[in-house]
Parts: sequence; C-alpha cells; structure tokens
Amino acid sequence: MIYFDVTKSGRARHASGLMRVNRRLLEELGASATPVVWGKWDGRVTAADWFFTTETFDSQSRPGFMEFVESRRCRTAAVFPDAIPLQHPQITWPHSVARHPRFMTELARFDQVFAISAETKRRLEEFWRWQDSVAPRAEVGVLPLGADFDRAPRCASVATPVTPPKLVCVGIVEPRKNQAFLARVCEQLWAEKAVFELHIVGRPNPHFGAPIVDELNRVSTRFPALRYHPSLDDAGLARLLDGARAVIFPTIAEGCGLPILESLWRGLPCICSDLPVLRENTDAGGCLALPTNDGQAWANGIRKVISNSALWARLADEAASRELPTWRDSAETVRAQFAV
Repeated sequence: MIYFDVTKSGRARHASGLMRVNRRLLEELGASATPVVWGKWDGRVTAADWFFTTETFDSQSRPGFMEFVESRRCRTAAVFPDAIPLQHPQITWPHSVARHPRFMTELARFDQVFAISAETKRRLEEFWRWQDSVAPRAEVGVLPLGADFDRAPRCASVATPVTPPKLVCVGIVEPRKNQAFLARVCEQLWAEKAVFELHIVGRPNPHFGAPIVDELNRVSTRFPALRYHPSLDDAGLARLLDGARAVIFPTIAEGCGLPILESLWRGLPCICSDLPVLRENTDAGGCLALPTNDGQAWANGIRKVISNSALWARLADEAASRELPTWRDSAETVRAQFAV
C-alpha cells in the first residue's frame, strides 16, 4: 500500500503547481494509494508499504515525522520540486527561505526522492555534496510530470486562434513569474499599435503580489487589452485557452514549468524564458524560447507570434504532434519504482 501524504494539500484551496502534482498523482494512483494526514493517521505500516509525500513539509510542525522516516518501519519517498528559495531568497516567502535548507537536508533520509526535472535533481545532489555532514540514503530519480491538467483529451490538430490574437500567462502573481515585466513589454507593443489581448491568470502572492497587481492595474487602465484573472478554476482556464494563439511564460526560475506542458497538450505554442530547466520541455518543439528579462527580445518574439502566420503554424503543429507525458504515465513511474 502507498500511504499518500495530504497533510497540507487536503485543506488547500488554490491551484498551484505543487497542488496539481499532489492531486493528479493521487487520482491516478487510484486504489493503490490511501490518503493520510500527519497527526491524524495511526501510522500502522508494514515493511512492504510506502509512505509518499509530494509536499514541501516542515518537519518541525509535524511531531515525530522524521523519527518515523528514520525508523524505516516502511519505505519512504518524497517529491523534490525545486531549490528556488535558496537560489532566489530575496523574492521568496521568508518562511520558505528559512525552512527549505532543512527540508532539502531531510530528504536525504528518505529511501526514494523524485525530482521533477533533471535540473532539480542536479541541484539537490549538489546541495547534499555541499553539506559535508549529509550522507544521503535516498536514491534520486526524475519524475516526468503530466501535461493533461484538466483530463481533457490531447489536441491532435492545430486549432484556429481567435481574432484579435489572445495570449495567456498562467502562474501565481509574484516576482519570480515576472508578470510585471511582461505587462511592460506588452504596454510598449500596444503603444506601437500592436493588436492582441494578454490574459494573466493567477492569485497574488500574499507577501510579494500587491505591487505587481498594482502594475497590472496601471497598464490595464491605459490598455484594456490586458486582463487580469485573479481566480480561475481549471474549467475556466480551459475556456480561456480555447482559441488562444499562445501561452506566454516569462518566468525567471522554475522546478519544471508545468504551464509549458499544459499548453502543448492543448496544441498551443508557448513563448517562454530560455532557462536550462525549461529546455528539458521546450527543445522538442512547439516553443519560442527568449532571453530572460530582455525586453526587446520579448517584444520582437511576441510580435512574430501574433503576426507571422507561418511561424505560428509551425509552432502549433509541433505542439500538437510531439509526445507528452500524462499524469497516468507519472503514476506508472511511481508504481514501477515502488513495485506495487
């Protein structure tokens, strides 16, 4: 049996990437997984069982948690999402910055760790090597994440985009996701009479989001083609993506970049930052990768995608035809590793 940790995710109401990983994996694991909440679970296990967490846990708020992991009463596994709080502490929630080194250290005591990309695997293993006192017990592998976010079937053909062109940016509103940069680039294009809509979807980060929302409101007051959706469920997002010309993703740091996979699943090209971690998903086609924070490069790239029909058609055809992992594939990777 897989005892699947839902301590935080079971009460969360937002739709972050981490929540997507937790909920879709649990769904696809089906009867082989039993959801458990730390502190409300009796902890009865056998040596053949697995305890599996996809959460960035804080062991200090979970009495007895690391003692349970160290006891080896059953096998233990965890998902490692990223090292962003260590890479970008100035734009990360202070509580995450404080707890993340401990979280990454404690992952070494599990039997199995799934990194969500080769880049995050590399960063975790580098962190362990840097900590001379850490002797990892964990085997580290890469877990490909699913592209089918709303369980819709794969788009098998190039959809016809609406007019005027519609671009969609998905992600929590915070400095890392770079929505303010994107709004300013598009403001320049609208001032030059470019015709397109930009839809930004995501709740504001409670610690960093307010100034960015203010910037979005400033630009949208001047150019109503910018539309901000602070709350949108999966069905609403799917409707918004219908007829879109592309998904746009100007992020400066990621663990995987789920919005890229999810746009490709729907046959939508993606305009995105040229980051090593994103290249794991962009190099196979359907994406236009641009230098991070290069305003002129992004303005030129957006202009090409909204006006160059041949370029758009090539990217859309690549998006619709390339192989992509599903959440069922992700669950099968877990089952195979656990031998259940």
